[in-house]
Amino acid sequence: MSTSSNALFEEQLKTLGIEFEDDIRAGANYEAAVDQGSEVYISGQIPRQRGKIMVTGRVGDKVALYEARHAAAISALRALAVLRQSLGGDLGRVRKILRMTVYVQSAADFTQQSEVADAASDILYAVFAPDGGHSRTSVGVYQLPKNAAVEIDMVAALHPG
Repeated sequence: MSTSSNALFEEQLKTLGIEFEDDIRAGANYEAAVDQGSEVYISGQIPRQRGKIMVTGRVGDKVALYEARHAAAISALRALAVLRQSLGGDLGRVRKILRMTVYVQSAADFTQQSEVADAASDILYAVFAPDGGHSRTSVGVYQLPKNAAVEIDMVAALHPG
C-alpha cells in the first residue's frame, strides 16, 4: 500500500462531505476493531456520521439505489476510519483489504445488492490505489441495526512489523 493512503482517505471524506466523530467506539460490549497481529477485523459499520444514521430503510422500497450506494460509501469510509484509528492513525500499515461483506436491507424484489456494494468497493480502490482489490460478498437482509440501509464489515492484512 502506498503511504499516501491516509491522504487519499481524507480526500474521499472531503469529496463526499463526510465527517466522523474523533473516536469511533463500538456501541455495546464488543470491539470496533480486533488486531490479530497480521490482520485486523473491523466490526460492522453502518452509515453513521456524528451520531446520526444518514440512510435508513429498505432499499428498493423507501430507499433508492443511489441513496443505498451513498450509504455504502459512508459505511466503507467509517470502517476505514475504525481501521485507521486502530492502527494509530496510519493506513499506510495496511497491506491489503482481504475481505468486505456488504449487507443491504432489501425489499423483497430488490436484487441489486452488488450495485450497492460497488460504491464501497470504489472507496477501497480510491484509498488503496493501485492495490485496492479485495474479495467481497453482498447480501440482501430483512433488517439491520438502527434501521440502517447498509452495514459493512472488513478484514485487513497488515505489513509485517
